[in-house]
Amino acid sequence: MSINYKDAGVNIEKGYEAVQRIKKDVESTHGPEVLGGLGGFGGMFAPDMSDMTQPVLVSGTDGVGTKLKLAFALDKHDSIGIDCVAMCVNDVICTGARPLFFLDYIATGALEPQQVEGIVAGIAEGCRQSGAALVGGETAEMPGFYARGEYDVAGFTVGMVDRPKMITGEQISNNDVIIGLTSSGVHSNGFSLVRKLFPETRWGDAFGSSTLGETLLTPTKIFVKPILKIIEKFEVKGIAHITGGGFIENIPRAFPDRFKAVITKDSWPGQQIFSLIQATSGLDDDAMFNTFNMGIGMVLIISADQSEPILEALKNLGEEAFQIGQIALRKDGDASLCFA
Repeated sequence: MSINYKDAGVNIEKGYEAVQRIKKDVESTHGPEVLGGLGGFGGMFAPDMSDMTQPVLVSGTDGVGTKLKLAFALDKHDSIGIDCVAMCVNDVICTGARPLFFLDYIATGALEPQQVEGIVAGIAEGCRQSGAALVGGETAEMPGFYARGEYDVAGFTVGMVDRPKMITGEQISNNDVIIGLTSSGVHSNGFSLVRKLFPETRWGDAFGSSTLGETLLTPTKIFVKPILKIIEKFEVKGIAHITGGGFIENIPRAFPDRFKAVITKDSWPGQQIFSLIQATSGLDDDAMFNTFNMGIGMVLIISADQSEPILEALKNLGEEAFQIGQIALRKDGDASLCFA
């Protein structure tokens, strides 16, 4: 008797089916810069650099983490794809780079074409929201490595910015102000703690107009397009994506060590999900702000005289934003971020 690949747990025919299912979503992200089609050995992209003097490529990679456990339990996979894109493109926009293209990697124990279709549909939606082309990816079937119905997903993006226009934080000065753009919820960080606080038996609990599980699964907000419009018209000196490590780790990454960020608590509306997390965990404010985004997904650092015009411009772009603090000189012994 012979043993074939299917006997070992890898179904090639399902792989072919998955490719056909995702083809339309993938191609919906393509523009004239994409060369070739789905199925090649490498994704090809010909960027237009005609308006740049010193083009710089900016790359980013990330995954979704244990938030995936909610997707498995709720059998909802498209929002996870948006998360995967968001975690990458929201990072590269911090330099002022426009995302050009994106690639994904999906690994699973047993390939389910419908499940892959849902994941890639979300990835394609994230690419459309950020203006990136989905130029390739890989689906790996790894029997015995993942439990049935489970998978991991990761992504990689490349963006481009003209070097004279790069946002580096070097121009930040004392008394600059910090603008916060609101998040869509927990985004994709802190879920190991969230799942410990709220086991699967609670994910069906009513929470607002939805359930707790559905609220937690809300996809990470993609900030690329509004930020690109803002930096076209205004001088933005620094940008920080509020991911793992919350305010305390991420905001100081946007400015030189001689400064500190002074954040004014309650200068933006709180979100109910963070109140529930804090009440359930008993964490103090410092721990919360060092773990979660606390309702602010992205931060801009700008001159004080630009605050009102930028807030108005963000409002016109459909973004909810607030002045949440300012930059101050850092003295010996000062933390890089403190609260007013």
